[in-house]
Amino acid sequence: MKRNSVSINLKKDQILIKIDEKSEQTEIIGALRKKLPELKKLYKEEKTPIKVTGKILKNKEIDEIQALIKDKINVEVDFDMPKSLGLHSIKKTFKREIAVSETKFHKGSLRSGQKIEAEGSIVIIGDVNSGAEIMASDNIVVLGTLRGLAHAGAKGNKQAVVAAGLFDAVQIRIANIVKEINREEEPMHKQAYISVVEDQIIIE
Repeated sequence: MKRNSVSINLKKDQILIKIDEKSEQTEIIGALRKKLPELKKLYKEEKTPIKVTGKILKNKEIDEIQALIKDKINVEVDFDMPKSLGLHSIKKTFKREIAVSETKFHKGSLRSGQKIEAEGSIVIIGDVNSGAEIMASDNIVVLGTLRGLAHAGAKGNKQAVVAAGLFDAVQIRIANIVKEINREEEPMHKQAYISVVEDQIIIE
């Protein structure tokens, strides 16, 4: 049975485009190319906004989908992506065989100049602003936006991971591996999951 990559629901005050979680970007774009001309016919004078939901998308995927919709229908397009770290990412983080370690919880955002260090893992219930720093010997989870410096696996643990609700930092470190982020190429990662694969830091 063929999967329905994209479903469109007409609501009173908005058009809801739901994307299947398991669909690849090429499938999504193909389905939208077929369905958008049909949707455009339903538009009269009104400028009913479109909301896209269903799948957690990467920044480049969001840009591609938004450009395609706006090319066909010139309306406001909103992407319903959770701002805080959802269960999807948390499950993914712990599906890996990560050694159980003591976890420190910090409630509140970190301002520029603030630094937190932890033996084991750390969960920040808030944002980590530019100029702030977190260091943990194991994993780092930021439920809000990570703009500051995060150094996971600080004592050499390459199995450590970093997860963030929104990732907009210029640098990330896991163990002794450092990745500089080019903001022009990768401005923000929603629901970021960061790990080491073959001695390289990968951001998903």
